Amino acid sequence: MEERLTDLELRYMQQEKIIQELNDTVYRQELTIVRLERDMTLLREQVMMLAPSASGSPEDEEPPPHY
Repeated sequence: MEERLTDLELRYMQQEKIIQELNDTVYRQELTIVRLERDMTLLREQVMMLAPSASGSPEDEEPPPHY
């Protein structure tokens, strides 16, 4: 009986360690996702400033001067 109890305690400690490691991983991933979303928003804004006509329809653009 004592051996079984010790075995269960060891398993519990291992599970607690694994759960904490998984929690840390999820937390780091959340930080990364937030940073990537922020970077994506900034990049989208920069692209829109550089090429605002890229988001418009082709009918709204003026033809090139050689036409």
